[in-house]
Amino acid sequence: MKRTAKYYKDNPEAREKKNEYNKKYNATRKRKKYRAALNKERRRRGIYGKGGDDVSHLKGGGYTLEDPSKNRARNRGKK
Repeated sequence: MKRTAKYYKDNPEAREKKNEYNKKYNATRKRKKYRAALNKERRRRGIYGKGGDDVSHLKGGGYTLEDPSKNRARNRGKK
């Protein structure tokens, strides 16, 4: 278990606060549009609903397949 996961396991009040924030953040129009774009690309590639690698945005505006742990670890703490 990584450091942050341990922290939230040991601090249920903090975990609840974080979950409330994430719920609001992920419900915004911007985040819904972001997820929709990735889902659309997964459907286009025929891999939607099959697990496997993540479709990741590239800085130039395109998409690439990427290992989920690498994709989800990038840019943590930045907004």
